[in-house]
Amino acid sequence: MAVRGETLEVRPDRIVGEAPLEIRAAGPDEEPVAVAVTMRTPGHEAELAVGFLRTEGLIDGLEDVAGTEGGDPVTLNQPDDTIVVRLSRPFDASAVAERHFVATASCGICGKASIDEVAIHCETLPDGPVVPRTVILALPDLLRAAQRAFDQTGGLHAAALFTPRGELIDIREDVGRHNALDKVVGRAFLDGLLPFSGSVLCVSGRLSFELVQKAAVAGCPLLVAVGAPSSLAVELAADRGITLCGFVRGGSLNVYTEAWRILR
Repeated sequence: MAVRGETLEVRPDRIVGEAPLEIRAAGPDEEPVAVAVTMRTPGHEAELAVGFLRTEGLIDGLEDVAGTEGGDPVTLNQPDDTIVVRLSRPFDASAVAERHFVATASCGICGKASIDEVAIHCETLPDGPVVPRTVILALPDLLRAAQRAFDQTGGLHAAALFTPRGELIDIREDVGRHNALDKVVGRAFLDGLLPFSGSVLCVSGRLSFELVQKAAVAGCPLLVAVGAPSSLAVELAADRGITLCGFVRGGSLNVYTEAWRILR
């Protein structure tokens, strides 16, 4: 039932899907190891799993990935809620135990918020492009215009990759903003298009430590968001040399780090 002022209307409504996904990894002749469980919007599971493993520093190059497969319908009640990433090399299961992966749709991966840990998996970013301020200001509207599922449900975050001229390269939507970003990274990883050294990432919502971490590992020098950054997100961006822009809306923006990349 929809209430609009004094009017009541009974009508169908579209609701965004949300379901758990267990990400597993396995090397040659190894049994799959559970890496993490995340609440996600169904779709693009291979991209999400591969993107997650890359942005968490568990795989490096495309040569690491031999393929992906869904869960085994013979042994699992919900095979669509499991994806296995098959690796071309042995998988170090101790890395999972050491990092205590716990994922939710709201905050991403918790329990390992260490700048030193991120530094192990990515170098300080190169200079990258200098982007006009007008392009940065336009990105949230361009992101929103490309959100097809949000138009129908109103319940999804998005992450999008743009050129320095503001041209859309790719976009993904998900109930979790970190999942949306992992899907973008995963697609690029599978296509051999990482790092994002000449591109700009734009995300809906706020800027958490996890999003900056994922952008850093993906090699993206500019990260833009509609919302506010956390203190640790700003600290990590400064440490890795990322230009971090928040509150980008209504013709204004805040630049927290590496402002030289924004052409005034």
